[in-house]
Amino acid sequence: MTNCIMVQGTSSNAGKSMLVAALCRIYKNRGYKVAPFKSQNMSLNSYTTKENGEIGIAQMLQAEAAMVEPSIHMNPVLLKPKGDFTSNIIIQGKSIGNMDFYDYQHKYHDTAFNAIKDSFNKLSEEYDVIIIEGAGSPAEINMRDQDIANMEIAHLADANVILIADIEMGGVFAAIAGTYVLLDDYDRSRLKATVINKFRGNLDILKPGLDRIEEITGEPVLGVLPYDETLKLPEEDSASLTTHVFAEDKDITIGVIRLPKIANFTDIDPFEYEDDVALKMIGVNDDIGDVDAIIIPGTRNSTEDMFALRESGLADKIIEKSKDVPVVGICGGLQILGNVIHDDEKRESKHGTLEGLGLLDIESQFSRADKIVTQSEATIPSEIEGLAGEIFKNIAGETVTGYEIHEGTTDLKSASALLNIEKGQGNNDNGVIDGASNGNAFATYFHGIFHNYNFRREFLNYIRVKKGLEAKYGEDPYETQKDYSLNRLAEIVEEHLDMDIIDKLLFKKE
Repeated sequence: MTNCIMVQGTSSNAGKSMLVAALCRIYKNRGYKVAPFKSQNMSLNSYTTKENGEIGIAQMLQAEAAMVEPSIHMNPVLLKPKGDFTSNIIIQGKSIGNMDFYDYQHKYHDTAFNAIKDSFNKLSEEYDVIIIEGAGSPAEINMRDQDIANMEIAHLADANVILIADIEMGGVFAAIAGTYVLLDDYDRSRLKATVINKFRGNLDILKPGLDRIEEITGEPVLGVLPYDETLKLPEEDSASLTTHVFAEDKDITIGVIRLPKIANFTDIDPFEYEDDVALKMIGVNDDIGDVDAIIIPGTRNSTEDMFALRESGLADKIIEKSKDVPVVGICGGLQILGNVIHDDEKRESKHGTLEGLGLLDIESQFSRADKIVTQSEATIPSEIEGLAGEIFKNIAGETVTGYEIHEGTTDLKSASALLNIEKGQGNNDNGVIDGASNGNAFATYFHGIFHNYNFRREFLNYIRVKKGLEAKYGEDPYETQKDYSLNRLAEIVEEHLDMDIIDKLLFKKE
């Protein structure tokens, strides 16, 4: 029988995802075949698995920590918010359409729960250990009868639960005690230990509170995890964009347009690992300022965000800035950079068809019903129109990988393709080319394009040389730092938590 343990939190962002990732790496290092599992996730950042299905980006990272291939069964239910209390519902990797919260909770509960049980059983057949992550708080007593993310999953998996709480938010002891008090005896019987996360300061001052919490709950505090600012790992919540603090002392500044409905923003993460690069998040009401390039990232609604760019005046500022610096679009950003986004049926929004920024001579349209979800691979052409041809000339013929999650298709006019498709769909049903390039703009449907080190390196080296700086080569700082962070995260957990108790909870030893 598969051994399971579950991490639940007193709130969202308490540290559940990171503790699960750490435990995945720890038990992988001990020789077990480990899988992460989150029954239901709500996230705007998703990843395409080997089955060409979507899961939350956190489960991708946790699978990476466990050194296994990500699977749709690691996150069988994914909710992608679209606004107005409506989400795109993704079951076992495939979109089943949009649904408001009430209909989902009351009319789709059983279907979703059956998919969760099926996925959990499939993982149980393949893995020795499953580390389960909860969602939000288990003490949402107003919705307990609809729960398919916390205690219901603990019972399903026969898993002991570790409760983690974020001390940085304040009220940590009240959050822990309140969670225990609000649960009924059946659910409370699953809670076996507590962890306090993100502590800065003198642990001796905290100890009386830890002792009292153990008295109140009757369960041990496994330890206190320190706040470690050296860790850099992908985040799935848009609130994490505030962690991209603009550093004015860097040689290169990449301006990232923070679209109102921004999605899959982990595409920009690799730039944070470059020691001479700063990311500047630019809201629709902000000035662009002095930047060396602009990235327009993915969005869950291209026409809504195009409308916002026009209304705010930022569209004109981007167009003006494009005369001097490269402008890059990713997925929805590709559509926004074109001449027109055709949406006559108003599939995307009430705005219907809109003019784009006109920086790429392309047109996009939302006429097909299917959502494209696929892992993708392409080569860089030897000839590309515009600035991209100069930037990537030294890596022509090389392979890049990424993943596609998009609705809509794109037709080239005078613009040339950025990539030649080897696997995936790209711009349209032909599956031959992806992206577009002309003038100072280029774009792609490939999420993760800048995770390809050579592609990112050539882009940055073009800027470096243009500014009179030396080009850089060597190892990929993103992959190096990410692997370091996962290993360091595991070390911190092993150092600060009582692993003997965790072992007993996981393997159900007395």
